[in-house]
Amino acid sequence: MTADRFFARQVTALDRSWSLCLTEPDAFALPRDIPADADRLDAIVPGTVAAALEALGRFDRNNPETLIDRDAWYQKSLADEAPGKAILRFEGLATIADVYLDDRLILSSESMFESHDVAIELTGKETLSICFRALKPHLEKTGPRARWRPRLMDNQGLRLIRTTALGFMPGWCPSIHAVGPFRPIGLIRPGESRMSGLSIKSTLDGNQGHLAIGFSFEGKAKDLRLSCNGQETAIEAGADGQYVGELHLPDIEPWWPNSHGSQPLYDVTLTIDGEEFWLARTGFRRIEIDRGPDGNDFRLSVNGERIFCRGAVWTTADILSLPGDREAYEKWLQLARDAGMNMIRIPGIATYESPDFFALCDELGILVWQDFMFANFDYPAGDENFLTHVKSETGQFLAATQASPSLAIVCGGSEIWQQGAMLGLPERIWKGPFCDEILAGLVAEGRPDLAYLPNSPCGAALPFFPNAGIAHYYGVGAYRQPLEDARRANVRFAGECLAFSNLSADETLEGGKAGIPRDSGADWDFEDVRDHYIGTLYGLDANDLRRTDLCRYLAFSRAVTGEVMETTYAEWRRPGSSCNGALTFTFQDVMAGPGWGVVDVEARPKPAWFALKRAFRPVQAVFSDEGTNGLDLHLINETSDDLPAVIEVICLRDGRMSVVSGRRDLMLAGRGDQSIAVTDLFGAFFDTTYAYRFGPPSHDVTVARLRHAGTGEIIAESFHFPLGRGNALHAPVLKPVLGEDERGFWLDLETDVFAQSVMLDVPGYEVADNGFHLAPGSVKRIALSPTKAGAGRPSGSITSLGGDGVMRF
Repeated sequence: MTADRFFARQVTALDRSWSLCLTEPDAFALPRDIPADADRLDAIVPGTVAAALEALGRFDRNNPETLIDRDAWYQKSLADEAPGKAILRFEGLATIADVYLDDRLILSSESMFESHDVAIELTGKETLSICFRALKPHLEKTGPRARWRPRLMDNQGLRLIRTTALGFMPGWCPSIHAVGPFRPIGLIRPGESRMSGLSIKSTLDGNQGHLAIGFSFEGKAKDLRLSCNGQETAIEAGADGQYVGELHLPDIEPWWPNSHGSQPLYDVTLTIDGEEFWLARTGFRRIEIDRGPDGNDFRLSVNGERIFCRGAVWTTADILSLPGDREAYEKWLQLARDAGMNMIRIPGIATYESPDFFALCDELGILVWQDFMFANFDYPAGDENFLTHVKSETGQFLAATQASPSLAIVCGGSEIWQQGAMLGLPERIWKGPFCDEILAGLVAEGRPDLAYLPNSPCGAALPFFPNAGIAHYYGVGAYRQPLEDARRANVRFAGECLAFSNLSADETLEGGKAGIPRDSGADWDFEDVRDHYIGTLYGLDANDLRRTDLCRYLAFSRAVTGEVMETTYAEWRRPGSSCNGALTFTFQDVMAGPGWGVVDVEARPKPAWFALKRAFRPVQAVFSDEGTNGLDLHLINETSDDLPAVIEVICLRDGRMSVVSGRRDLMLAGRGDQSIAVTDLFGAFFDTTYAYRFGPPSHDVTVARLRHAGTGEIIAESFHFPLGRGNALHAPVLKPVLGEDERGFWLDLETDVFAQSVMLDVPGYEVADNGFHLAPGSVKRIALSPTKAGAGRPSGSITSLGGDGVMRF
């Protein structure tokens, strides 16, 4: 992730014909010491040792062997390369690595988070060798004394080594260790010109974009020109030798997160004596943080508009290979966009993703919250060698992402302050200068346009209190609080929340506890959390249900986590809520089984993903139960256009009979919201929340439908259960009708009685919605998209929580 540009005559990817040899630690000092008959394996570059072994059938990701107790030698002949001057570029080596050209040491790397350029002179006969030294002896070395020891990681030596925590968190992820050249290696033949220290700043002021660049330049060029969006300006050298150029771009289209608008992107090019070179692709947006009148808020605005940030915490596209190319990221990030996510957080327990990740987020309108790769530990902020690596990795990351409009928040790390505070240490111990001063200063110098957070969580009287700043909120979730706690906790912004063991559509739990996450040392796991909410929402004993009717237990297990998520986000998104954003933990699983992810390891959406897709609609209708104040309906329109709409509300007895209803025509203003007391639609008092209890309950479900006034299309629906979901379980007669038009197949679905959590299983097809509630009186159309060519005419099955059978079509 270096900022140097060589305007190269040729760049060659060194991605083929690598061999891999695993040895005992320090068995060989130099490449020449490796015996000719050593066991040499085909290696994948970029890639990891685990990926190479898996490709050969010698590694089981579900039962991984340790990879930190051996040296790994990667070797490649450069005999086919032409003699002459060249630059070897190593974009990421995990982790302690020595690089040799023949037997000459040309690089020693101590961090997987830094890239390196090495100037060499080739003769056309060399062999390139990289020895990844066994990490275990380095983890066992002692350093400055730590003031606390976190329980999350299984090796305290990680605090001294710049490598990922992935693979070192039992109960959270498999013990697959990152070893190898996981980022590309390239051979650059430099041209006559060289640029270094490139700075690109794109800003927005009203409807005018401003682009500024600066760099150092070596070469004989006489005319340098900067171009963007049809505008051009000459670049001049300043008195200090630094080249600078600025462009003012009137009437530029602003870049928006996908929930609020489009994502126009513009190429930035540099012309050197008439020859054009591409520098970057950027967008123009303005990021601001509002702390609120009490100073306790964290409210992100983009281009002057408040953004309710919703999305998830990223783990990795593949914990085994740690891929970084566009193809590896695209399917995941497209799923995030399809679910309506406008923010992804990369946590301090993971790794920095490549520029391709940010380019896709730019295109898809996904804001990125980036933690620096520090988590839980008491880091040795006074150690000069450690700080040298910190400054290098943060500087390289900020330089590599400086043109990406998607990068919005950078954070000093994850749960460092929380860890010290939860162990009872005083603030002066856990709130040291590392996050508050050192990292903050690096960001202020390199990217002053970004929002900076010293740590996540932070901002309250104690870091883990959710009522100020950034929370890691697990009141609803791990701590098994009632759903009402989402309001009582007064959450301002949840950097992570709502972790559950989420089942996939075909999960059977045959693997027992395999794949179910748990916190180290806890006597419960996240399946226990899920089971708790089966009792809370449906009034069922999960253990009894599992023992007596496993299929029904699985159906409720698939539905319940999404129901909790939808209900909680409805509370947080309503007008008047204290919450400005919330990110679910996590986006994808890192291993097979019912993990935290709302997408499984095969990139297949789980029922919880569909629930989030409904919860994240930019045009939304949500109920809030205000007790004796009745039932309120909140309408939200995050788009810029006014929406002519009709709102309909109906209360159903036994899920079928209308006992009271109302409707209203309205204009829902762009970037606006409205709150309506449901009784205002009825024209008279009605005990919608069953709070007054003047007799037996009159209804078991209330349904709201927000329709487009012109087309009649249902834009959003919301449901309220005054007696609880368990008392609104009915056995519906579902009527499916399969149709086809020029866009493909679709399924129209009707019901005679309210149906909870309707699940479709259509082999060979993706469904546009799943796990949804269906009320009588309307038809729901679900688009069906083939997963591969030649899928044939769709057929499948339909079930619901209250039904006792399977409907086939």
